[in-house]
Amino acid sequence: MDPRQEKLIRMTTQPVKGLVLRLAGPTIASMMISSLYNMADTFFVGRMGTFATAGVGLIFPLMTVMQAFGFFFGQGSGNYVSRSLGANQQEDAEKMAATGFFCALVMGGLILLFGRVFATPLLHLLGADPSRVAQETVDHARAYYTTLLFGAPFVLSSCVLNNQMRFQGNAFFSMIGLVSGAVLNIGLDPLFIFAFRMGVRGAAAATVVSQIFSFCVLYVGTLRSDSLKIRLRNLTPNGHYLKNIVAGGIPSLLRQGFGSVATLCLNAAAAAAVPLAQADAAIAAFSVVSRVMFFVFSALLGFGQGFQPVCGYNWGARKFDRVREAYLFCIQVGVLFLLGVSACTFLFAGPIVSLFRDDAEVIRMGTIAMRCQSCTLPLMAVVTMSNMLFQTTGKALRATLLAVARQGLTFIPCVLLLPKLLDPAIWGVYLAQPAADLVTCLMAVPMALHILPRFKRAMEDPEYTP
Repeated sequence: MDPRQEKLIRMTTQPVKGLVLRLAGPTIASMMISSLYNMADTFFVGRMGTFATAGVGLIFPLMTVMQAFGFFFGQGSGNYVSRSLGANQQEDAEKMAATGFFCALVMGGLILLFGRVFATPLLHLLGADPSRVAQETVDHARAYYTTLLFGAPFVLSSCVLNNQMRFQGNAFFSMIGLVSGAVLNIGLDPLFIFAFRMGVRGAAAATVVSQIFSFCVLYVGTLRSDSLKIRLRNLTPNGHYLKNIVAGGIPSLLRQGFGSVATLCLNAAAAAAVPLAQADAAIAAFSVVSRVMFFVFSALLGFGQGFQPVCGYNWGARKFDRVREAYLFCIQVGVLFLLGVSACTFLFAGPIVSLFRDDAEVIRMGTIAMRCQSCTLPLMAVVTMSNMLFQTTGKALRATLLAVARQGLTFIPCVLLLPKLLDPAIWGVYLAQPAADLVTCLMAVPMALHILPRFKRAMEDPEYTP
């Protein structure tokens, strides 16, 4: 039997819970270890001082933008690929895989070109402006920015390969590609930063080299596994495939894109909420907390990514009872996991922040911020799993709404308004993320309660699609 036929049978007949857990194991490891790209930079750059930490924190939205476009093309094409394979439409899936990959490669080149040409205004937009932060912070930010840009084509194309392999059920090969790059990044950081005396430019160079390496490993993985092969002759950038990339990828693009804007607003609000002398410490504190909480959140994303291929295959095969079972199982596990993690981050917030910086002000502000965010972290299981369900099944409007809710529709207004309403203003910045998480969860619950009864109807009516 054809290996892909065997996979189709396995994905649509094996017990759902075991299947999700088996696919989620590698994706959780992939997400958590790959998030160490940024964690490693923060840790080693932290040894250089608060100005360096703040400078790298200001440029974090650039990496978020790169990943946003990578996930746009990767999730957009990957969702379609899994549904096509579930419906046994091999040639259609191959065309989408090639189209998603080459579009991402071109977009990465455009980001590199645009970022180099408009470097100064973009740096000011990111907050690297001497009127807002110290000149030392601006210098570190510029050095990190100009080097990191060269990784754009590889960040985007790696995201596409990673997502497409996951949606085909090849989570292990995807994990190898991401983990190998992350491990290399951790090893190169101290070498470039300290041994070669490159400073923050060395941290960015380590990230670029590791992304190139990760891309190569992922590409080889597509050749060695039963994944769809990326061939130029299958590139089909017509309206049908581009429309489906947009429909499946726009939630990820907006989620990551608004995350970038949210970070810009957070940095600006944190700097404005304290005296000018403490602005760099405030930016450094929230930068550390953001990286740590994203590391935690990446485990939930990895678990959800184990759910997505199960959802896509079974949706394509019209086995809606299995989709419903997998969805509810993932919410239950996600809530329990985040309850345990949030307890740890609340209790040990101070020691965690102090791992990255030994500045008393950074530790004090970072501890409060982490404890506030820990209180609402478990709510994100409902939001994330619902978003992934809607995105994988092609419910673009609902997926997009949930994707932009946490960091866009709710967080940005909260971080801009709460500091004006509370005294001292910094408490408005501390509470912005918890408030946004609570409101986003209140949006997700009605959406979930609306779709669950439709699964039951689809099980009884072969002509009905939820």
